[in-house]
Amino acid sequence: MGVKLGINPIGWSNDDLQWLGGETSLDTCLAETKQAGYDGIELGHKFPRVASELAPIMERHGLAIVSGWYSTELLTRGAKAEIAAMQPHLTLLKAMGCGVLIAAECSNTVHGTQSIPLADRPVLASGDWKQFGAGMTELGKAVADAGLELVYHHHMGTVVQSGEEIDRLMDESGPEVRLLLDTGHATFGGVDPVQLARKYRTRIGHVHCKDIRAPIMARVWAERLSFLDGVIEGVFTVPGDGMVDFPAVLAELPGYDRWLVVEAEQDPKKAHPLTYATMGRKNLAAYARGAGLL
Repeated sequence: MGVKLGINPIGWSNDDLQWLGGETSLDTCLAETKQAGYDGIELGHKFPRVASELAPIMERHGLAIVSGWYSTELLTRGAKAEIAAMQPHLTLLKAMGCGVLIAAECSNTVHGTQSIPLADRPVLASGDWKQFGAGMTELGKAVADAGLELVYHHHMGTVVQSGEEIDRLMDESGPEVRLLLDTGHATFGGVDPVQLARKYRTRIGHVHCKDIRAPIMARVWAERLSFLDGVIEGVFTVPGDGMVDFPAVLAELPGYDRWLVVEAEQDPKKAHPLTYATMGRKNLAAYARGAGLL
């Protein structure tokens, strides 16, 4: 059947710094998503969170909802409370026909705080991983019971950022926890996304395709910038505009037939959203065809 190509609205309107693209309407974002040739889009903060309101909007634009991010707080409130808290989000995703729920632990993250350097992110103590993995597995089982899969998003500024942390989460959690492979966050976190794809190819349930501008990544570390400062400066970009070897990454995913999602948060005043969305889709489609995925 082949992969489907989607995008995240974060190139139009940023979720963490909502003044970035704050003036851009949801209709503009969706119209340009369709114009750029995508099949679907992930949720953002401007989307209605009730299916009866969201479905007609998506139908009007001829787009599917791919999935949506959910910030877990397992480290502070436990699995049962987390499962209860995620029900509205899970219900919406199920109603919109999504296959996966995107989760990332954010109870102590620094990625949304512009005043904290990325280098000062939280690190989970060695003795806490088993409980964290067990809790995430419990969430994964609840998501599976609803007919979806939980895909864990390793993310800069969180407790699952480095290659060692990704490995630890995968080791300590059950098969109900799939991996969201994010090429940009892997590279930024010091992990080769090609090796990550190879290692977890049978457990990867979703793929975010973002590229990295190497000189800006180096500046973030050298100048102790925050994650959001890095975003504003342009550390992320769309596939084919940076250092990530997408043909090699996708070659490690034979048979993958889910969504490939362009997710490249930038300042829309510096990186015109439609221009970059169009570029990203063109490049990603070519890479996917080359890998036999499209």
